[in-house]
Amino acid sequence: MAKDYYKILGVEKNASQDDIKKAFRKLAHEHHPDKKTGNAEKFKEANEAYSVLSDPQKRQQYDTFGSAGPGAGFGGGFNAQDFGGFDFSQFAGFQGGFGNGAQVEFDLNDILGSFFGGGRPRQKRGRNILVDVEISFKESVFGVEKELHVRKGLKVSIPAGIEDGQTLRLSGLGETVEGGVPGDLHVRVHVKNTTPWRKEGYHLVTELPVRLSDALLGAELPLSTIDGDIMLKVPEGVAHGEVLRVKGRGVPADHKRRGDALVVIRVVMPKKLSRDARKKIEELKKEGL
Repeated sequence: MAKDYYKILGVEKNASQDDIKKAFRKLAHEHHPDKKTGNAEKFKEANEAYSVLSDPQKRQQYDTFGSAGPGAGFGGGFNAQDFGGFDFSQFAGFQGGFGNGAQVEFDLNDILGSFFGGGRPRQKRGRNILVDVEISFKESVFGVEKELHVRKGLKVSIPAGIEDGQTLRLSGLGETVEGGVPGDLHVRVHVKNTTPWRKEGYHLVTELPVRLSDALLGAELPLSTIDGDIMLKVPEGVAHGEVLRVKGRGVPADHKRRGDALVVIRVVMPKKLSRDARKKIEELKKEGL
């Protein structure tokens, strides 16, 4: 029986492409095998589901035939029994994996032609190839071009804002076969983040420890951004958990616009007070502070 790709991603059948992309990113981040809590099987399932539902043509084919179980109607006029128990649901989207279990795309016109006559001979298709590429967090923000070691001179443009675990597909750059069509090359991106920043959509988010005195009186504190070091103005009386916005220091949305850098203030409370400091704070307490 065909897998329910919508259920795997946790979206409805009428989900938009943006909803599907967001759901995949969340699952890829949650189940990535490199994480201690990762789940390789669920990560593989999510990647398989996304490879189908993110492609409008494959999604349409899947919606038409992919949910059909054994004996389900085929265009209202035929069912599995009409073809000797042959179950077409196995041909929905990608089946199998990489390597020896290469992902294979099936053409239903070819399959139907084998039953009704007139079908064209099916071309051989090379296997898909999967390669892994590691990039820095800064490269994931701005995008980067990377040379692949699959064949000489082959490069891939990794788009700005890509998430850890996402896979890019390069059509026709997989295994070649004589007299047939080549498979695809799948590039799985791993983001190595050694910065205190994280991506949230087009924004970059970090936390900044601030001394109690600086929170009360205000200060200018050094902050390392993806674009370089700046001095961040912390306003007088800033509260714990308050978010300061640095405009235009986030992920590029297009050639002209970028998201913002969001700085979450964490007021650091002193663990011990000197006798003099305690006396001054007690005086402030009397004033109602």
